[in-house]
Amino acid sequence: MNELTRNCAGMRRRDFLQLGIGATFGLGLSDILRLRAAAARASGKPAGKQVNCILIWMDGGPSHYETFDPKPDAPREIRGELNPIKTSVPGIQFCETVPKLAAVAHKMSVIRSICHRDPNHGGGNHYMMTGTPTPVPVNCGAFVTFHPSFGSMVSRDRGIRNGVPSYMSLPRMSRSGGPNFLGAQHAPFVIDGNPDNKNFRVRDVVLPETISEGRATSRQQLRRSLDRMLRLTDGIAADPAVSFDEYYSQGVDLVTSPEAQAAFDIHREPEAVREKFGRNDLGQRLLMARRLVEVGVSFVTCYYGGWDHHTNIFKTLKENHLPKFDQGIAALIEDLDERGLLENTMVIALGEFGRTPKINKDVGRDHWPHAMSVLMAGAGIPGGQVIGATDSKGYYASENVHSPEDFACSLYTKMGIDPHQVLHKNTGRPVQLVNGGSPIPELFA
Repeated sequence: MNELTRNCAGMRRRDFLQLGIGATFGLGLSDILRLRAAAARASGKPAGKQVNCILIWMDGGPSHYETFDPKPDAPREIRGELNPIKTSVPGIQFCETVPKLAAVAHKMSVIRSICHRDPNHGGGNHYMMTGTPTPVPVNCGAFVTFHPSFGSMVSRDRGIRNGVPSYMSLPRMSRSGGPNFLGAQHAPFVIDGNPDNKNFRVRDVVLPETISEGRATSRQQLRRSLDRMLRLTDGIAADPAVSFDEYYSQGVDLVTSPEAQAAFDIHREPEAVREKFGRNDLGQRLLMARRLVEVGVSFVTCYYGGWDHHTNIFKTLKENHLPKFDQGIAALIEDLDERGLLENTMVIALGEFGRTPKINKDVGRDHWPHAMSVLMAGAGIPGGQVIGATDSKGYYASENVHSPEDFACSLYTKMGIDPHQVLHKNTGRPVQLVNGGSPIPELFA
């Protein structure tokens, strides 16, 4: 089973290529430039120095036991086969599967007490990616966005920043990562493909051969080259009030900018840095995410699926799934810190829920929304702390319990967005961005 294409709900890659309730694809660069420019003009809101976010979405629901909340004193049928290890913070233990993250525990926080009641992939994904539960039960792999996602809301707030989209996603959009009623201009620009491949190029920002080789000697020739590069998504109407040349001009600025080309061309990164992140798909996507926030992308989602471990969980996590997660996230935190970027870049890793306390007959764990762990670092979040706790066997969040609404309020507040503001749908109906909840105090200490 391909970890990026399916979970137990039967989600396949083609589900992400369809319009669903979210009513939008990830868009091409020209669409983003054209639509967001209109949104920025309408809001009249200037962009300043603000917190950026790299969110690693662990699709399928990662086990809290085998990551950040081991229970060594629980019975074996609950604690499992793996052992706890010490971290860089006295008194805090992680699972043996994440030794590199244990070594940088002093630079991050782990929330062990976020919980909700939706055990379905679709509903849990939506709740944790928007801060709002679904109005109806959702247990499917299709695109589901009843409410704007975090990234889309950040895009609405920030608009275009130096011609660069505010919201990007690698290598796809989470099923609840769309803008809903905010409009297609706030869908993410999707960077697909594997950055670890030697021929990897970012779509729509790679210079056409006629440009890169200097053969486009006139503006007309340049436009014809860009015509083949800047693809427009069918069904998205142009803004009749704005000259189409404006968007070609923005596209030219981006693809001919040395800074932008450097950001998108991961092959320019020193080999030692690439090795530190891990020469694999996830490690190189995390490195790309760091390069994107450096040039002004406000919100980057890095999709890492395959956490729906109903079978053979211990071997799969220890040997296949967690080594590159552990290496990549630890490298990202250290690299941002060394570059002075961690102070205004928030790193978050989470999925839709945790896993069941009891190991099932197939040596796996099933869906369990009553306890989960969320990793957070950067943007002023104090390092070296565990927030909240589960009970002695890991069944339920039991101390300092927080909801997805609290998590959403914390994320939005960190990014300078009022979580309780009232938005309006196309029909004029008012909708509160986050209905209830409050920021988690320990993240702001």
